[in-house]
Amino acid sequence: MGASVLQNAMIFLGAALLFVPIAKKLGIGSVLGYIIAGIVIGPFAFGFIGTEGEDIMHAAEFGVVMMLFLIGLELNPQSFWKLRRRIIGMGGLQMLLTGILFFGLFYFIQDVELNTAIALSLTFAMSSTAIVLQTLKEKNLDKTHAGKSSFAVLLFQDIAVIPILAIIPLLAATSNKEVKNIRVGFLGVIDQYPTFTIIAAVATIIFLGKFVFSPLLHWIAKAHMRELFTASALFLVIAVSWLMDLAGISAALGAFLAGVLMANSAFRHELESNLEPFKGILLGLFFTAVGSTINFGLIVQQPIKILLGVLLFMLIKSIVLYIVAVIFKLVLQQKILFTLLLSQVGEFAFILLGSIGALGMINDSLFDYYMAVITVSMIMSPVFLFLDEKFLSGKIFIQKKSDHQYKVDPKEHNEIIIAGFGHFGSTLGRFLRANGVEATILDNNSDQVLLLRKMGFKVFYGDVTRMDILEAAGISKAKILVSALDIPEKNIQLSELIAKHYPQLKLFFRAKNRIDAYELIDNGVEKIYRESIHASVYMGVDILSELGFRKYTSLRKANDFIMYDHAALYKLSKHRHDSDSYVKSVKEEIEQQERIIAEDRRFMEHKPDNAWDKSKIIEND
Repeated sequence: MGASVLQNAMIFLGAALLFVPIAKKLGIGSVLGYIIAGIVIGPFAFGFIGTEGEDIMHAAEFGVVMMLFLIGLELNPQSFWKLRRRIIGMGGLQMLLTGILFFGLFYFIQDVELNTAIALSLTFAMSSTAIVLQTLKEKNLDKTHAGKSSFAVLLFQDIAVIPILAIIPLLAATSNKEVKNIRVGFLGVIDQYPTFTIIAAVATIIFLGKFVFSPLLHWIAKAHMRELFTASALFLVIAVSWLMDLAGISAALGAFLAGVLMANSAFRHELESNLEPFKGILLGLFFTAVGSTINFGLIVQQPIKILLGVLLFMLIKSIVLYIVAVIFKLVLQQKILFTLLLSQVGEFAFILLGSIGALGMINDSLFDYYMAVITVSMIMSPVFLFLDEKFLSGKIFIQKKSDHQYKVDPKEHNEIIIAGFGHFGSTLGRFLRANGVEATILDNNSDQVLLLRKMGFKVFYGDVTRMDILEAAGISKAKILVSALDIPEKNIQLSELIAKHYPQLKLFFRAKNRIDAYELIDNGVEKIYRESIHASVYMGVDILSELGFRKYTSLRKANDFIMYDHAALYKLSKHRHDSDSYVKSVKEEIEQQERIIAEDRRFMEHKPDNAWDKSKIIEND
């Protein structure tokens, strides 16, 4: 048995290690990579995982449990109040409209019994929290209007699952169908009153959160052992999940409630940092398990029926989501992104549908069909998002009337073009403008464009990796191109494009780190500015000042250090493809740099530095 568990763990992790990097490289996202890995190792392909994949699925769902606990931790009353319009407005409207349309589909078209139609309509209104949050994180979309709106809708859905789970048993009890699989509830008592059980379980979680969890964590913290605190965080989540499972309720919802109750605790950040690594691994396992448990036998038997079901359900949800986006006045690109992010049916639908099936509200064949539809929709969602990113957003719709105001005016061409106007680019832009230098600014985040235009900046919407956008911005007349893009891959792509088509331009490129800088050097970029080096060296200046060193002398040495390090960057780039040579060269450069600075220090010790020291002047005043 132990060997079997270890073997399955090895297969799941090995498949993820193989396929997820490939998926990331192709730009289709890690979620689809995990699902593809699961399909490959599942019984449909190589069969490394057989029917026991469903058992693994139950264990993998613990990743969703941890994710919801961490979401709950972030949901303190202040943040909830700030998002109340989105959570209640957008989330409530989405659930209401989607539920009504799905009810019409099930009750009037598919002729499903009334109570079952209500339960199914609420089930299929759910979207995938796991897929959407992972996508937002990977693609840096969590700060966009579409990202914030998606999070708010998902939050409303996650909270709504609690009353829905309580309602489903009531719907089953009042329907004409015989309820099967009566569950044995908490403490072995036959669960004849499921709604009461849910209320009692939720009340128990609230009690534990207020009077047990915090004192327990205070007691554990006194031991000053991080591994013990990590164990206590895991214990807390597992205990809540176990309790909710005994009551026949979703463990994920219990974890979410526990997280909300701990949101204002002094241990919030410690819990978050300790559980984050486990969440990432288990979420990946969950997506892999989804892929490995797909019933391809049923899909092969009924491919048209299942595909039509998936497209119909996703279309209904997309229509509602787009209407919600219109009502809440998202710009066109954000409307499309918001719609695609939430168009799938999510993992909570597995839980709700499982409850519906266990209560005998639908037959086994219909249960299997709906499960297949949910799973395939979860696979289709990352594909649609990938297609949107590559071929739709920021490309087809740039010429639409709603985006016309962001097009670059040919009369406003400047000698400098700044690509990307986030924190890095906006600081540079403000500095240049303060010195009387105007620049043409391009950014492909329509929310950012709207915000900065309100602040008085002449910012234009456009993807700088497109030739027509660069031409419209007057790149043929410009002298300098500054790339301040947040995404390193985009920076490198832009450098390749400029090197090929506009070699006359002087290039000033932002780099996240030394590795990104090497890629830019390969593309002929000479002026490279690494984000961390100046901040870290100037922190060293302040530290030296605190130790009694003269500020001016330290600043001069800091500039020398940066100069030496910058020169070394270009030398080391030639060796970076040869590991042994690179390590040897780095060691030599560090030794040489430290030797030069040490000699300079000995020289300065014999020659007093009488230059100004601004900090001393301020102190004397």
